[in-house]
Amino acid sequence: MISRATIDRIYAAAIIEDVIGDFVHLKKSGSSWKGLSPFSKERTPSFFVVPAKGIYKDFSSGKGGNVIDFLMEHEKFSYPEALRWLANRYNIEIEEEQQSTEQLQEKTEREQLSIVTEWAAKWFQQQMIETEEGQAIGLSYFQERGFRPETIRTFQLGYSPDRWDALIKAATEAGYNTEYLIKTGLVKEKEDKLFDFFKGRVMFPIHNISGKVIAFGGRTLRSDKNIAKYFNSPESELYVKSNVLFGLHLAKNAIVREDVCFLVEGYTDVISLHQAGVENVVASSGTSLTEGQIRLIKRYTPNITILYDGDSAGIRASFRGIDMILKEGLNVKVLLFPDGDDPDSFARKNSSEAIQEFISKNAQDFITFKTSLLLSETGGDPVKKAALIRGIVDSIALIPDAITRSVYTQECSRLLQISEQVLLTELNKSILQKLKKDKEEPLPILDEPEKSGIPENDYVQDEINLHHQERELIRILLSYGEYPITIVAKNELDELEPMTISVSEFLITGLQQDEITLEHETYRRILFEYIEFIGREEFPEVRAFTLHPDQEISGETSRIVTSQHQLSSNWKIKHNINTETEDLILKKSATASLFRLKLRKVIQEIQRIEAEIKSTEDPASVDALLQEKILLDKVKARIASHFGTVII
Repeated sequence: MISRATIDRIYAAAIIEDVIGDFVHLKKSGSSWKGLSPFSKERTPSFFVVPAKGIYKDFSSGKGGNVIDFLMEHEKFSYPEALRWLANRYNIEIEEEQQSTEQLQEKTEREQLSIVTEWAAKWFQQQMIETEEGQAIGLSYFQERGFRPETIRTFQLGYSPDRWDALIKAATEAGYNTEYLIKTGLVKEKEDKLFDFFKGRVMFPIHNISGKVIAFGGRTLRSDKNIAKYFNSPESELYVKSNVLFGLHLAKNAIVREDVCFLVEGYTDVISLHQAGVENVVASSGTSLTEGQIRLIKRYTPNITILYDGDSAGIRASFRGIDMILKEGLNVKVLLFPDGDDPDSFARKNSSEAIQEFISKNAQDFITFKTSLLLSETGGDPVKKAALIRGIVDSIALIPDAITRSVYTQECSRLLQISEQVLLTELNKSILQKLKKDKEEPLPILDEPEKSGIPENDYVQDEINLHHQERELIRILLSYGEYPITIVAKNELDELEPMTISVSEFLITGLQQDEITLEHETYRRILFEYIEFIGREEFPEVRAFTLHPDQEISGETSRIVTSQHQLSSNWKIKHNINTETEDLILKKSATASLFRLKLRKVIQEIQRIEAEIKSTEDPASVDALLQEKILLDKVKARIASHFGTVII
């Protein structure tokens, strides 16, 4: 188990905007950073990172939290995995504490799958570099393709021995459970017999965005046509192929820097281009392009250039992918390499500068590409030409931006020598048909945005509603604890006079005077630690809690401080709305939170007494309970009458 001291060092070192910036293309926005949500499909950025508080908030999905929460949500890491990933990023040595048998057994299945997969990647590399078979077959293959040693290391290429049980034996000897070997797809079971799935293949590890190995592609070196050229890992809890792009972990920074993503088909295409110095390249890994993969690219750039090898069948099949890219609102260009070349072979024959220059000069926008390609096939047949025009118009109709649609329509008119008005008429028909189709389809059931687990309305069962009041008090304490407010209090002469104190002093004193203890365990611990800070005569920063090593405290704090929405000043001016923001009505808010909590406590106690009265038969006991209830009813009325009157 990771020691508390190590956890503290990890939290202290982690820069949230840098870490999240590895996964989301962020732009500075005042004191915050913003970008497109990585958790939902959106065109307008509503994802914010607030460095001052050490938190992120995604308003489109409702998700939020600290840097650990983000890694756990986005990468599906467990808490220890997220800590280890950050420790590795910031070169922090992890101190381990002895784990009990029970703790070891509590490791999640995902952790076990990840551990086995990472072990297998290292084992495949070792087999290629350190064994005669691996050097003669695997290493020589990669060398023949022109891959340099540093490239082989960067992509963690390897080799699986040509034996049915080589990996099984090695994994078993290393103490790995066969169950996880099967679930990762490294081992298959047939007729109660186990065998290595990738036997006799060169190995291409597939990484997630953060660089962890999550799956493999294996290429056979045999010429037997009855054997599949490539095997890929089956989908698992680690690997969902529609949401993964080969090489993205190495390409993402270059994609942002160059503001364009080159999309190719195969593993070797990516590797050769990367080795040639063209790093902003990814592959769909032999699968058809998916919406998930397109949205991955969209996080880093709105521009995609698809690189093809000139195979007409493959190009035709790509039209669906181009339409999907257009539908997502991205700009797409297409490049065909000279006959006989693909991205891999072209990269091996040319320098980085030559490749970039060739792409720059020859990449075509999709409308020019599709028109020129298909127009040559119509052979002057007016029926075929009409079908071509309708197909192009249908593609243009998918583009969400009206201006971009208009520009493409003009270009299509010029290339096809047809009236722009005719094209606009057909375009409008296509758009209307699409809208009609979308309307007929059942609406998807959206997941409700994540909440803190505490309902927001007052008309719920008392215990939960009490937690809601406690949550509101903690929110104000954390967000505005050091703010000064003026209260009316009695002086030494028992006279009422104004007095300036902090919000935290007002709230904490109010709780202590009536000996109120918070019932929600996490809120109680937050309050206790806050009081410890006050005892040291210092106000804690929100980061002390959002980055707290205790996951319950950090998670709940992050949800609390990101739960409020405020109208922007521009929006209020535009709509002539005079709205008090929370800092302007802080005096009212602090009083209301404290008194509502007190009121809820009194109501809870009254309900307890009423229940006792119903179950008590002794007249004297009933009389005593009734007297107690009368007093509490008076307290309840007095508290209710004080809302908004104590603070001036």
